[in-house]
Amino acid sequence: MPEMGKYSKAYLAKRFHEFPAWKPNLQNLRQDKTNENGADEQRTALNDDDVLYLQENYVVTDGIIKDENIVFDDVNDEWKAFCEKVLEFDPLAYLVEDSSHLTMH
Repeated sequence: MPEMGKYSKAYLAKRFHEFPAWKPNLQNLRQDKTNENGADEQRTALNDDDVLYLQENYVVTDGIIKDENIVFDDVNDEWKAFCEKVLEFDPLAYLVEDSSHLTMH
C-alpha cells in the first residue's frame, strides 16, 4: 500500500539541477499525461517547470506519495547538506512545530 509521508515540500525540477550529482531516474516519472486519443503518453524527460516533491527522508518523488515514482534516492551527506542549505529544507522543524500542541498527561 502506498505510504504518505508526514512531510514533503514541492520544488520546481530546475532547483534540483543545481545539485552537481543530480541524476534523476526518468523511468520512474508518473505516467498520468494523456494524448488526444485518451492514451497514456510515456514521459521521458523532466521540464524545468515540473513539480517534484522532496520527502522527509530526502528522497525526491514525482508526486506526493513517499514511496511511489521515486525519481532520486541517492541520499548521502552531500545531498542532505544541499537540501538544507540551498533548498532550505528542514523536515525536523516542521515535525517539531506540528507536535508542539501536544501535551503530556
